[in-house]
Amino acid sequence: MENQFGIQEVFRGDDPIVDIVAVHGLNGGPIKTWTTTQTQKFWLADKDMLPKNISNARILTFGYDAAVTSFFGRTSSDTILQHAHTLVAELVADRQLEGALDRPIIFVCHSLGGIIVKRALVYSASRTSKLIQHLHSIFVSTYAVLSLGTPHHGSDTAKLASTGRKMIDAMVPSKIFDTDGQLLEALKEGSETLQNVTDMFAPLMKNFRIYFFWEQEKTDFGATRKYVVKEHSAAPILDDTERAGLPYDHCNMCKFESRTAPGYRLVVAALMTYTLNAPSTITQRWIRATEMLKAKRATEAAELMQ
Repeated sequence: MENQFGIQEVFRGDDPIVDIVAVHGLNGGPIKTWTTTQTQKFWLADKDMLPKNISNARILTFGYDAAVTSFFGRTSSDTILQHAHTLVAELVADRQLEGALDRPIIFVCHSLGGIIVKRALVYSASRTSKLIQHLHSIFVSTYAVLSLGTPHHGSDTAKLASTGRKMIDAMVPSKIFDTDGQLLEALKEGSETLQNVTDMFAPLMKNFRIYFFWEQEKTDFGATRKYVVKEHSAAPILDDTERAGLPYDHCNMCKFESRTAPGYRLVVAALMTYTLNAPSTITQRWIRATEMLKAKRATEAAELMQ
């Protein structure tokens, strides 16, 4: 059984120059989200796949409680924040033990994992006081975010309502909800939460390379076929961002059978480019951040003397 929670290293290259961190979405897992169903191909760690393309990286996954009810209740905003805090704390702790707090980070996110990462970066960006400035290191070190099927602008609950019970059962295999209305109302609340996170993240986007991917195949819900996250929500058209479609449905857009699988080369080429360019950029960012924190400490000391 896979380790479901926290940071897990799945590949370590020789003298890694970046940490690639994969964050799953709803009803997913740190291994299963990225693993093909029939052949059990885990492309993040398979020696013939990503580690072969990028041998100078450390590849990590982050696991958290991804049950639908954990997000789409009345405290969905709080739950996203809790997981964001945990992601920052776990990643800082892991990198402290590695002696690599300043190593560049590239996030690869599926679905709501992208919302967790955005909220984590907002949180990390604000942690600049003396006793917790180590938490600021995640913001400073992050070079790029790849979002696969992340609902940046929420869900269309009217379309969800039209599909009825079969779609709910397909989205939530455990049948943890008793009524259609309960899930639909929760999704409506969740959409507001997703938009709030997106709004908080917007001023920070200029600091990162951003690549949006959307699903090009509809998901089969039995009585109907629908896009889980539509193109405009998964890949908003914004300045200085990249965007592309992947020829899969929502669940399978983050799984690749081989290095020749459709979409694999597109995703990995971006990771290779970011891995190549990240070290020089993050080195300079750390110089600026160190100066900023030093000035902040000096200002605080001066205020205490008054």
